[in-house]
Amino acid sequence: MRLLQTALAVLALPVMAALVVTGGRAIKGHESTIAVDQIDPDALADPGTETPPDEPATSAIPAPATPQPPVHSRAIDPEVVAPPALSDNELERVEPRAPLSDLALAGPPKPPKTKMPGDWNGTKLFQPVAIAAGLIESKGYAVAVSGVDVVKADETCADEGKSWACGARARTAFRAFLRGRAVACTVPPEGGRDTISAECHIGNQDVGQWLVENGWARAAQGGPYVEAENKARTARKGIFGSVPKLDGLPALPAASDPAPVAPDSILPADGGDVTPPTDQPAPAQ
Repeated sequence: MRLLQTALAVLALPVMAALVVTGGRAIKGHESTIAVDQIDPDALADPGTETPPDEPATSAIPAPATPQPPVHSRAIDPEVVAPPALSDNELERVEPRAPLSDLALAGPPKPPKTKMPGDWNGTKLFQPVAIAAGLIESKGYAVAVSGVDVVKADETCADEGKSWACGARARTAFRAFLRGRAVACTVPPEGGRDTISAECHIGNQDVGQWLVENGWARAAQGGPYVEAENKARTARKGIFGSVPKLDGLPALPAASDPAPVAPDSILPADGGDVTPPTDQPAPAQ
């Protein structure tokens, strides 16, 4: 029996050695190191004698390290990225720069300046309407001709103790002058709600000059039309003249007789009997 055990131990020795070598190569390929104790052949030959090992065979395997979180970083040169060190003595206070836009200011922005082209000679107002002698309205514009005093439509003038509607007459004459013509006034291309005082021309003719020299407006004090007003007063033109004569106008039609009024009732007012007309037959019995 003892001989049989010895033979089996001798036969198992090469097999175990081959297994150990093969396992060591496999573990070495995975970058791990395992220390294998040498096997004492005498211990295998005599299984009754057992020698306890000094330490377990797996004591040389290192414990698995705790995985560290990945650090996303890159190498930075502190001399290039870091700001240069400055001394307090080298700093100098300067004035703040001007804002890039008016919107950055605390106050309200200034209105935009309207730029006129080099060949601009005024804004044309088509289909002008004379509200009064010297006052024009057209397409959202209200223009008072500069250099003249506007004659209101309800103004009256006196001549030899007689009063006449000179304002309405001046407006009618100004409307006839503007009818079918375009007026060019020195107003911005975009109209506004307020009345604008501006010079106006029709072709080469000055509108203010025409009003004053024909007596349909008075010249403003210190304006360019004072001399023209003096000539109009001397010639008694327009509102400086006499009461217009209406002899040439057709007379008003005479008042006709009033139409007869239909009676409220066909019965006689005294309440008597009504006699049927003789030319009608009597009613049948």
